[in-house]
Amino acid sequence: MADNDVGCGAGTQIWAGQKGIAPKILAATTNGIFTNQLLGITFGTLGCRQGGTVTAQVVTFTNENAESLARDMAVGQGESLNVLAELMQIKATDKARFFAVSKANFAEIYSSKNKNTLQVLDSLQSVMAKDAVLTAYV
Repeated sequence: MADNDVGCGAGTQIWAGQKGIAPKILAATTNGIFTNQLLGITFGTLGCRQGGTVTAQVVTFTNENAESLARDMAVGQGESLNVLAELMQIKATDKARFFAVSKANFAEIYSSKNKNTLQVLDSLQSVMAKDAVLTAYV
């Protein structure tokens, strides 16, 4: 799995497991200089994952609307949940399923082990991957 701060790439692999700001800066710099993230994402290497719908917009929206989104997921409906579905490009015909699956798996998505937005979104994608319809969006 890629470092949450610097992303995936050769730099992340080279400085994996090291703590502190210097290794993060070196990893980010290496990833940026060699533009290897594109290849990593394309081929699923260097700690990068292929596919998925987590975009910068999804991350930003989830982070900025954390409370209302959690509330909406808990009840399986609401404006924040609908906007998230739109950002994830979930078809109108599949939204009801997305809402129901989010509600049914709320405890897993918002588990106490999920400390940040990326972990919440990773859990959401894991839940979606297990669903016959929603797996198409992961």
